[in-house]
This record gives sequence, C-alpha cells and structure tokens, in this order.
Amino acid sequence: MSNLLSFLGVNEEEEEAYRALLRRGSASAASGRRAGDGKEEPEDGAGRPDAALERLLVLGLATGGANGVVRAVPPARAVDALVESRLLTLREDLESEATRRSVIESLFMECWTAVPPPHDDHVGEAQMIAQLHGIDAVREAIDELTFFARTEDLTTEPTGVLAEESIAVSHPINMRLLRRGVRLRTIMGAAILQDEPTLTYMRELVSHGAEVRVSHQPIERVIIVDRSAALTPIDPAHTARGALLVREPGLVATLVTLFERMWEAAEELPSQEVDLPSDVEREILAMLREADKDETAARQLGMSVRTYRKHLAAIMRRLGAANRVEAALLAHEKGWLN
Repeated sequence: MSNLLSFLGVNEEEEEAYRALLRRGSASAASGRRAGDGKEEPEDGAGRPDAALERLLVLGLATGGANGVVRAVPPARAVDALVESRLLTLREDLESEATRRSVIESLFMECWTAVPPPHDDHVGEAQMIAQLHGIDAVREAIDELTFFARTEDLTTEPTGVLAEESIAVSHPINMRLLRRGVRLRTIMGAAILQDEPTLTYMRELVSHGAEVRVSHQPIERVIIVDRSAALTPIDPAHTARGALLVREPGLVATLVTLFERMWEAAEELPSQEVDLPSDVEREILAMLREADKDETAARQLGMSVRTYRKHLAAIMRRLGAANRVEAALLAHEKGWLN
C-alpha cells in the first residue's frame, strides 16, 4: 500500500497502524489487543503494538481514553491536525532560515544606505528620532521592529478596543513573537471589559503566554521593543497622523519607566470564568437601587462610608462601569442581582 500521508510527515508504518486502528475502532495501549475481545493483534512490523499506538498518540492520530483504551481520531480531524502541524513547522523553519540568511537585514540595508539629501546636517539625529507619517508607515515600522525583537515587546492600547482590521493585522505578529519566546506585555484600557472581540483576542494571546493587564486610569500610547526602540504617536489625539520612532537611549529608557508605572497600576485581565459577587457585594449592588446616599446605604449595611465606597469602587472596576448607574445595569445583565 502506498504511503499517502508521507507528505504530512507520517511514515508508512505509522499510516498502516492508523489504518488498522480505524478498522478495529479501538485498542488497548498496554497490549495492542482489540478492546473488548481479548484477542492479541499481530505486530505490524513497527515493533511492539503498544509502541505503534504511542506514536499515533504523539502524532495526534489517536486519543487515549479510560482504562488505557486508544481510539482513532476521525480522518477529517486527523488530516486537518497534521496539516496544521506541518504548516507550523514549515513556518518556523522558513523564519529560522530567513533569520540565518539575514534576509530582512539585507533588504533593509537598501533603505539604510540610501544617499541622504545634500546639505543634510541632521542625518545622525534622524536615525535617533524619525517621524513616520500615516498608518502604513507606522505598520511597516512595527513589522520591522517586531521581526528583529529578541527579548521583549511592550505595548499599550488606551482605548481598550481593537477594530477587526487591527486584530487581523496584529494577530500574526503577536503569535510570531510568542512562538520565538519573546516576552509580550500589553496594557489595555478598561473598555476592553465591554468589548467581546477584543477580550476574546487578548485571552487567546494570554493562553499562548502573553501577559495582559487592564488599566482603569488614563494611559499613554506606546510600543517598546527590546528596550532599544519605541513608537509614540505624533499627535495622541489623532493617531492616524503617524508616529515618532525613537532610538535615543535616554528617551527609550524614560518610556520604559513610564510603561512600568502604568503596568504596576493596572490589574490582571479577568479570566473567562469570573467569580460571582460575594454576599457583601450583592448587598451593596442592591443599595444602588434602594438608597440615594452613600451614608444611608452604609448605615443600613452596618459599615463605614469609607468601607462602603471602597467596596463599590472595586465592584465598578470588576464590571468595567463608568458610574453607579452603569454598574447597576451591568450587574443586572450578568444576573448578579437575581
């Protein structure tokens, strides 16, 4: 029988073992017997039957169940997983080869060695601080910086919300960084807690090793790579105008310090399984509807006004609410008041 799966990295013995498992339905990982009949299966030329099953488990062509029973993964799902594995391996191989050959560096040298305009006395300064005009120039700079990133990538998103196009652009970049072991830290504005697409995307990055925090205070927009280069908007109020690419060590160090302060003041991105409110928090939420003053609510709950307000501020942060009315509405939507 021809080895149809060879192009996906499966050798002939492994393919035959998978086909045999498909025919049998399941087998015991300990003995290679067909589950339920106690009959010994003949070895398939790959050594012990259990060794063949172990290789199928590693390849993702089989899954282990209770009592050591191994079952074949359905063909469509198995081939899809093999394709994804091969694509990932191929991408990593190509990226490594591009790095080894210094392909990107060689191409960028065409830009770096361009002849400067005559009588330009600011070439050295321009290399330290450059103006990038327009979103395309900014994205090109981000591509360059992240491709060469080796240790760390620090980013902020003050709005807390990413457009679908932004997610599509940043996703492959961030996944490439994480695959290479680059530490990725991101601070998001509090609006992320109310935007499901952005929240889902950030949680996906966290599942792959990224670190994400949420700031309930205003934050500055910045991207810092390897603590050696940074991007900040030319006009924070109109980011589409472009950015400043900063390589001057003193300025970059100052921006790193700013980022670390914002990071310390931010909170961890809440997990998908958010804990339900405590009894005290439920009582405080109920007071938002029943009492018109903090003093009245605190007195009815038997706590100081300061403690009441501290609990209320924490609840609003959890809900991502801008005010008390919004907190009450969001708590009702989540079923916290039921």
